[in-house]
Amino acid sequence: MRIKREAILWYAIQYDGDWKKIGNAIKAHENYSIIAYPYPYLTIVDEMYPEAFKHLRYPPWIIFYQGNVCLLKEKGVGIVGARNCSVQALQNTDTIVQRLQSKYVIVSGLAKGIDARAHLNASKTIGVLGCGINVIYPKENTFLFERMKKSGLIISEYPMHVKPLAYHFPWRNRLIAALSSNLVVIEATYKSGTMITVNECLELSVPIYCVPTAFQDEKYQGCNYLISNGANILVDIKDIDDI
Repeated sequence: MRIKREAILWYAIQYDGDWKKIGNAIKAHENYSIIAYPYPYLTIVDEMYPEAFKHLRYPPWIIFYQGNVCLLKEKGVGIVGARNCSVQALQNTDTIVQRLQSKYVIVSGLAKGIDARAHLNASKTIGVLGCGINVIYPKENTFLFERMKKSGLIISEYPMHVKPLAYHFPWRNRLIAALSSNLVVIEATYKSGTMITVNECLELSVPIYCVPTAFQDEKYQGCNYLISNGANILVDIKDIDDI
């Protein structure tokens, strides 16, 4: 690809990280300026660009980051689930992360609920944002955000100050899928961002593991639906250790 990383940075800033607009700018060889930028970044033309992202149908042109970028080289497991989750789901997240963190970097989306709990319990973790690299969303995750940019890794294809728009989050879920050698779904509804991440994983042939929902629990039927359609079921500790 005959494009300079400085050009990709410029386009990303001009178009607020919009994948299609950046691609059009690259194709048209739009003029660009070389600028200093306060946050480190990787572009698709860099040697350190994660191999995992190259398998995506729409690999990110650029990744801004804060923290230990070397975590992108390690094997990850995605932990995802509902934002407004049950107490039992939070407890299940604790157990599962504690069993998996010795083998994997824990990958999630830094949302409230399951995501935040997964990051909180992990010794090594990557958070994928759906907003600018310096935007803390939701605000209740401020402590977690600050901790992860020092001892973990936060990444985003959106430059600083870009707002957390609703359509950014389904789009960012493909990055969670790409960084996951396996995906664990703790709790989910039928229609949710979690299901979008599952679909991205299926496209990449990433194995899906689900915690079953209790009989007659009408709110969180997503996991049972996935299990009935072929996802792996997590029944006990041994099943977690086998991931």
